[in-house]
Amino acid sequence: MTFIQSLNAAWTNNNSLLCVGLDPDPAKFPAHLKGRDDAIFAFCAAIADATADLVCAFKPQIAYFAARRAEDQLEALIAHIHARHPGIPVILDAKRGDIGSTAEHYAVEAFTRFQADAVTVNPYMGRDSLDPWLAWPEKGVILLCRTSNPGGSDLQFLDVGGEKLYERVARLAANEWNTSGQIGLVVGATFPAEIARVRAIVGDMPLLVPGIGAQGGDIAATVEAGRTANATGLMINSSRAILYAGKDEDFAAAARKVAEETRAAINLHR
Repeated sequence: MTFIQSLNAAWTNNNSLLCVGLDPDPAKFPAHLKGRDDAIFAFCAAIADATADLVCAFKPQIAYFAARRAEDQLEALIAHIHARHPGIPVILDAKRGDIGSTAEHYAVEAFTRFQADAVTVNPYMGRDSLDPWLAWPEKGVILLCRTSNPGGSDLQFLDVGGEKLYERVARLAANEWNTSGQIGLVVGATFPAEIARVRAIVGDMPLLVPGIGAQGGDIAATVEAGRTANATGLMINSSRAILYAGKDEDFAAAARKVAEETRAAINLHR
C-alpha cells in the first residue's frame, strides 16, 4: 500500500484525523524508565501501542533520537509500529532539504534505513531538490508550506509576484510537482486563515497540521479551515500534550486518555 492509501484507510478505519508526534525527551520520562539503554524505544513504543487505534499516523521527530545517539532505537520503533500496527503510516519528521545528489542519500536514509512511509521535506531549494524524494512514488513527501512558528512569517509572507511565498509553494506543489499524487503540505494550526487559503489552492491534498495542544492551536478553527468535502484531508499533530500526560508507570494509559479526548474534540467539528 502507498502512503496515501494507508492514510486514507487510517482516516476511515480509526475514524481519526489525529497524528501523534513522537518527540522523546528522557528528562520527562517516568522514573522506572530512566537509566535503561532502550528507554527511548520503550517509551515511544508504549505510547504507540496505547494510541494506535486512535490515530491516522505517527510522526517521530528525528532530532530527538539523533541528539542522543538513538537512531537504532528509531529504526526499532518504526519496525515495531509496522509489525504491531500495520496500516498506520509513520511520517519521519526530518525537514530535509538539499541538492539532488545529497537528497538522494537522505531519501535512502528515510525510506530504506528507517523504513518511514513519508518524510517532511523543505522545498525552498526548488524542484530539483525534490526529485530524489519524488522518485519513491509509494512514499509520502510532505513539504513545508506555512509553518506554525511565529518566525515563519519572516519569509513565508513575502510577496512573490502578487501572492505570498507560502501560497506559491502550495500552488507549485499542487499544479506542477505532484505528478505522482504523493505530496502533502505542512500548515500550522496557529494560522487557521492560512490553512483555509492553502486548502483552497490545493484541493484535497493531505495537510499535516502541527500546533494544537502545547502550541495552542484551536482545534475547531483548524478542522473547519482544513477539512475536505469528505471530512478528511488532515493529519492534526499533537506531541507533548499526549506524550507527557502522565508521569508514572501508567503514562501510556494517561496518553491514551488525552489522545481519545483529542480525537473526540477533532471529530466534533468534522
